[in-house]
Amino acid sequence: MAKAAEKDTMYDVAIAGGGYVGLCLALALKKADPAMGVVVIDPKPMHILNKDPRASAIAAAASRMLDQLGIWQGIKDKAQPIHEMIVTDSKLRDVVRPVFLTFGGEVTDGEPFAHMTPNGVMLPALYDASKSLGVEFAAPDSAATFRTSADNVTIELASGGTIKARLLVAADGVRSKLRDLAGIRTNHWDYGQSGIVTTVKHERPHDGRAEEHFLPAGPFAILPLTGNRSSLVWTESTADAKRLVESDDFTFELELERRFGLHLGKLELDGPRNAYPLGLTLARDFIKPRFALAGDAAHGIHPIAGQGLNMGFKDVAALAEVLVEARRLGQDVGAFDVLERYQRWRRFDAFQMGVVTDVLNRLFSNDNDVLRAARDFGLGLVERMPGLKSRFIKEAAGFAGPSPKLLSGEPI
Repeated sequence: MAKAAEKDTMYDVAIAGGGYVGLCLALALKKADPAMGVVVIDPKPMHILNKDPRASAIAAAASRMLDQLGIWQGIKDKAQPIHEMIVTDSKLRDVVRPVFLTFGGEVTDGEPFAHMTPNGVMLPALYDASKSLGVEFAAPDSAATFRTSADNVTIELASGGTIKARLLVAADGVRSKLRDLAGIRTNHWDYGQSGIVTTVKHERPHDGRAEEHFLPAGPFAILPLTGNRSSLVWTESTADAKRLVESDDFTFELELERRFGLHLGKLELDGPRNAYPLGLTLARDFIKPRFALAGDAAHGIHPIAGQGLNMGFKDVAALAEVLVEARRLGQDVGAFDVLERYQRWRRFDAFQMGVVTDVLNRLFSNDNDVLRAARDFGLGLVERMPGLKSRFIKEAAGFAGPSPKLLSGEPI
């Protein structure tokens, strides 16, 4: 049994989920307040974090936060900056894919709006930094159930141990078990789509350019990695995605080439391929007494805008700021009025982004010629309006709306 769960200790914050959001929240809390007692519960052993073959788009605001938390400089050299982004809209059989929209990739001089960062680099960096500051871990283990009282929450672990804390944060993913146990209802619908995620090698350099091709089945995103490699997020109907993932390499690469094109030369698979079901899940509440949701447990959105993880980082920055400031004022971090500040800060923004991604997916994931003409006209207007393009870049970089201190690169 993990050491953390054997102690008769009252933690300030227990975090269920040792992914990006859970680890980043633990690090942010301990960095700002070393005296805060923080424990992370996760079903996987932490030593396998470097085995994750995927990569994630980290917006500029999030990289500022990671820099403030002391880990960005150590992982920056392994991340690929995105210098440019193009958007096309066409049918799969079209020989030419006209570019309707282009974005320059800098929010300030020398600061790209995003980086593609290997999960197997960033997750261990978050874990090592949080552990070095005194965050404790109950892993591999999981929260089986919990019960709240007036002044604490008791978490029953699958191993049979217990953990007590002032506050329990569920960062356990879009199918959050703890969210259901807390009685928090969600608005959810399935898109009937899955996102195929894989990595490819190509002959020619990408020069840091990201591409979003809107095809009838859904967006096909090419995201640059270090070297002549790119990460793909390829949307298809769930049935077609399953067929493609289970097909032989020749068939998969043939279908891949039809969508990717040959502008970067010969393609070669450079990693496993997996498919993930896509839908929209929005929690109706982000908090309950001594309980809070963060990351995908609070909001699972379509990857069409590449904002899912960065929304989770916004949750981290907002919740950490609320909890640390409450402690400095002598308040109980699990008190409902404290948690309401976090909910007011994040719930509407999450709902708004969920609606935007839902509308974009429905608008672009179809083969309707009338809709295509209308959306292409709209993309062309945006291309000719520098002010609006600049606003979109600011949104993609994570700087839209009131920003928590960490997302501006400031300490809490």
